[in-house]
Amino acid sequence: IGPYGANLLLRDSSIVLFGTVGLQYIMFTAGLEIDLEEFRKSRLASFVFGLFTFLVPMLVGTTIIYYFFRFSIESSLLMGSMFASHTLLAYPIASKYGVARIKSVTLSIGGTIITDILSLLVLATVAGVTRGDIGPSFWLRLVIGTLLFGVIVFTLFPLIARWFFKNFEDNISQYIFVLAMVFLGAFLAEMAGLEAIIGAFLAGLTLNRFIPHSSALMNRIEFVGNAIFIPFFLIGVGMLVDIRVLFTSWNSLLIAVVMTIIAVGSKFFAALLTQKSFKLSPSERRMIFGLSTARVGATLAVVLVGYNIIIGETATGEPIRLLNESVLNGTIVMILVTCTISSFIVEKASQQLALQIENQAAIIDESEKILISLAYPETVTDLVDLGLLLKPKKSTVPVYALHIISDENNAQGLQQAGKKMMDKAVMQATATEQTILPLTRHDASIANGIIYTIKEQGISDLLIGLHHNAGQRDFFGAIAEKIMRRVYETVYIYKPVQPLNTLRRMVVVVPPKAELEPGFKHWFYKVANIAKETGISLAFYATAPVLKELKDMQAVSKLSIKTSFSEFPNWEDFLVLTREVKQNDLFVIVASRKGQFSYHAVQDRLPYYLSKYFTENSFIILYPKQLELGLKREDIQYSDGALAETIVEGVNNVNKVGNFFKGIFNKKKDA
Repeated sequence: IGPYGANLLLRDSSIVLFGTVGLQYIMFTAGLEIDLEEFRKSRLASFVFGLFTFLVPMLVGTTIIYYFFRFSIESSLLMGSMFASHTLLAYPIASKYGVARIKSVTLSIGGTIITDILSLLVLATVAGVTRGDIGPSFWLRLVIGTLLFGVIVFTLFPLIARWFFKNFEDNISQYIFVLAMVFLGAFLAEMAGLEAIIGAFLAGLTLNRFIPHSSALMNRIEFVGNAIFIPFFLIGVGMLVDIRVLFTSWNSLLIAVVMTIIAVGSKFFAALLTQKSFKLSPSERRMIFGLSTARVGATLAVVLVGYNIIIGETATGEPIRLLNESVLNGTIVMILVTCTISSFIVEKASQQLALQIENQAAIIDESEKILISLAYPETVTDLVDLGLLLKPKKSTVPVYALHIISDENNAQGLQQAGKKMMDKAVMQATATEQTILPLTRHDASIANGIIYTIKEQGISDLLIGLHHNAGQRDFFGAIAEKIMRRVYETVYIYKPVQPLNTLRRMVVVVPPKAELEPGFKHWFYKVANIAKETGISLAFYATAPVLKELKDMQAVSKLSIKTSFSEFPNWEDFLVLTREVKQNDLFVIVASRKGQFSYHAVQDRLPYYLSKYFTENSFIILYPKQLELGLKREDIQYSDGALAETIVEGVNNVNKVGNFFKGIFNKKKDA
């Protein structure tokens, strides 16, 4: 549809503008979707790949162009940098297949930044030498600008983002803020003398931890990019291609063929070196090769700068350019071929890697069902956010949201408020492309309604919000206390103080003998998944035996989460944790029901500690799945849990008295 095809559209300023935004958007989403912990772990591999994918094309290309085509050393170096640079054109394909966070993709993204920076430095140096602009002031300006840019992006951007997400929950405002940060990062990079795509990528890297990958905001970012900006960029690239240049002269055709062979062959060799160096699979090598083959953004920048630098005139007055028209035409052909190869290779590699990941993944337990109990309108958003994170990613089972209409709250106004809460929860889940199944139940009491819903639906995890008037005496409230006495599945009691995406770390304190509980592994994977999806680190505090089990499970799970383990042998020193838990930490207390292996008397003082010393922290009190003790009460409809416990206690007292008299009788008999 471009000027060299059907001529339906001109490649005017609007196409160029949206295409530029599209390229920046690709780099931004690459930074946003990258697994930060995997990126940290593979930073050496990324650096090595960046050097390979820069040096191999640079050296091979410069040598062939200089000796075979007899170009000047400046022109040869410039073309070498053009071969070295590449664009993550096929990244959206990898993202579509759900492999954007694997090692080979992460490594490719890091290498892209390194090779593009080095290529653009070569461009700036050669252009400066040709124009006579290179001097100490040039390098000083570049170094100072880069340092200032780094300080602003890595120091101020996170502070601004955390403040914004804490204070603004409107979806439209959040998306506009994200776009502003992207363009600000790109602008600051250009001001520093770097390329705008580097600023966009680093802005994505900075915002990564603030935008969970399963959030509604991430869904909007991906939708707008895939529907508007990225297609404009791809259309703009297609408009550059003019097949007719192949037939203008044999010299143009020869240069185009040689340039394409160098571009593809050198990147394949760099990917092969990387595979051998880090023992990657053939599929991972293909992914690296595919992602690093396409040339668009930086390549165009190099060739256009070289084409516009005039170094002299011919005898007839024709300008002598640093890169002539044959190179410009050859570059267009190279862009066409490399982009096509890149797309096909990444498509094939993504299919293979996605299949491997699916085969390696643990079988999803479809019996896992999450129930969110909604009682207060102000906590709906936070509870739904957490509930969706608890759900296994590949599970097809919906999350259940429950609102109870009881004899206690049967007023018409409360029923209307309940309907609004359920509608809000459903809309919030829909925005993340997930499903919430709303349940409204009429029951004699709220506690009974929740308990019987758990039994009827086979719920494995219950999430309830801490009631807003929680004080030291009625911290959990009568409803939560009844539920804890009669429900032995995993229960999360959540008090949100700030949004999950603004947290830095999750501090998890675990009682002694917690590894003996049936639900130990279950809650570990739930906590780890929350940390992985939100991009926060984990800090465990527990006894040595518990820490050993936690370390073993982390090793088996291969979860790329920054984790620390600290011994905490004595729960009597619980208040020591006030020094460890910081303002932006999520405090998770693994508790226990009375009479279970991991129960500790200090847990009775949790209401006092939390309401007095941890008021500024979001926290979760987590009761793991445990064995049911005492009388079987599930068939006693509308029973009062306190009454049943009183009966059990009375039976135990009778047994104690009987044992006492039995002991006296045995002593007399022995005498």
